[in-house]
Amino acid sequence: MNAQHADVLIVGAGMVGSALAIALARNNISVALFDKAPPKPFSPLQLPDLRVSALSYASEQILKQLNAWEHMASMRMCPYRKMAVWEQRGNPFNMGASKAVFDAIDIGHDQLGFIVENRVTQLGLHRALREYKNIDLLCPVQITKIDVASRTITLNDGRRFQGKLIVGSDGAHSQVRRAAKIGLSQKDYDQLCLVSTVEIEGGAQDITWQAFTPTGPKSFLPLPSISGSIADKNYASIVWYNTPDNIKRLDALDNELLMKEIELSFPNELPPIIRLHERGSFPLVRRHAHVYYKPAVVLVGDAAHTINPLAGQGVNLGFQDAAWLAEILIDAHRSGGDIGSSTVLSRYEKVRRPENQKMMTIMDLFYHAFSNDHIPLKVIRNLGIAMAGRLTPALKQVMKYAMGISGNQPKLAKGQPLS
Repeated sequence: MNAQHADVLIVGAGMVGSALAIALARNNISVALFDKAPPKPFSPLQLPDLRVSALSYASEQILKQLNAWEHMASMRMCPYRKMAVWEQRGNPFNMGASKAVFDAIDIGHDQLGFIVENRVTQLGLHRALREYKNIDLLCPVQITKIDVASRTITLNDGRRFQGKLIVGSDGAHSQVRRAAKIGLSQKDYDQLCLVSTVEIEGGAQDITWQAFTPTGPKSFLPLPSISGSIADKNYASIVWYNTPDNIKRLDALDNELLMKEIELSFPNELPPIIRLHERGSFPLVRRHAHVYYKPAVVLVGDAAHTINPLAGQGVNLGFQDAAWLAEILIDAHRSGGDIGSSTVLSRYEKVRRPENQKMMTIMDLFYHAFSNDHIPLKVIRNLGIAMAGRLTPALKQVMKYAMGISGNQPKLAKGQPLS
């Protein structure tokens, strides 16, 4: 069977892969986009999904430039204006309250970001995909072979696709990464994470917070309200990091007992919980590919790196990967260069690896600094939080970094088109 041709073959039609496909297609680069399963359809009456992301301002700009944001907004999302961090278990030597509150108003923004269900983001991108005749979305399909040398992908029905470049956007257990024989550094953290979707009392929330404890942080993320028969119902995502033994014990409880454990263990800032709807647990693992590319193959998003989800930056890093890679490939394509060459792909690694490594290091510092009960460290970190909450220039810089609006940004993240 003769191979079908596209400039770029992207394995993984999730959030990052779909964003990359649109960015390329709107600049006259043809794309074949592969995935095993489509996202489930959306209904406004469905309860919020368990898997959500905190999308930064930079990610919002990228998604707006790709015409996906309007589709996402027509479904649902929850803006948050404030973010608070503190140490839950008091502080030694009766120091003053060590709490930092970041408010978007302080840097002239309406919100710090949006909490959005991953499915909503993916569906918004898939709706935007339909506008482009030079994107061939092949989903659901099963890939049986990826031949990097010939730049060919073979499906289980015998169809073959050949391109100038193969992109691995297929997650932490990337089939593309394995086919390219790209190694991986991996670190398992001594914590698991339990995530619960709950209905809460009170009105809609506009703040997300993290309370640190020696066994790991406890986090609150507001979710969109859903219209009920009598009144709107309000929801939140409750994230509990703890030792593997504790999380396994909690995960074995029924919903009523788990609710009681959450109410007893979480700080008073947690709104009263009406009911717990869904929960799941997962290990915390840091992964980083030894290289991001080889000739004719390149990795983006979780295929290249996964970080501690402490600050919710994983998908934001992935969108930055996609935006930078698109910008570099489009420049090469316009100048007549080989978009699968090491010369072109090395530019992508040069700009993204240091930034991703920086975020990994910051998350590791937070993990090691807060996940213990060492008194000297406790004093230092409480002083640090207190100072962060009072030093306006430092506070603004932290906020800008978290929002993805500091440092070297791709055009899409700055709200600039690539065309």
